[in-house]
Amino acid sequence: MITRLDHVAIAVPDLDRAIARLAEDLGLDFAGREDVEAARTTTAFFPVPGTRIELIHPLRGEGPVARFLDRRGGGLHHLCFASDDLDADVARLRERGWRFLTDGPVPGAHGSRVIFAHPSSMDGVLVELAEHPARGDEG
Repeated sequence: MITRLDHVAIAVPDLDRAIARLAEDLGLDFAGREDVEAARTTTAFFPVPGTRIELIHPLRGEGPVARFLDRRGGGLHHLCFASDDLDADVARLRERGWRFLTDGPVPGAHGSRVIFAHPSSMDGVLVELAEHPARGDEG
């Protein structure tokens, strides 16, 4: 089941500048970076109450985010929703006519499994679904 809004992703042409803007200008806490080879992105995370902002930048200047930036420039890239059973949610949404960009989930940041729905499935908005590994430190 979809459980919450996981993050809002913003594609940025200059990751260091965007990190400084959120951390220094807005005073948000910077939670670190991670390279996600499967997505060919470098990501930077900013937790905000109930969700987080994820800055995404092309890893080695290639991949889907590079093409997005070339076509549109920086800006809102996608919304991500957390799932507690990604396979069941994908199957349910496929039955409802949703189209996905891959046949199944792929590795995402923080050890998650993710899948992107085609924007036509959500009125033009790219949607990511993410299932995070269980963590022993959650009460």
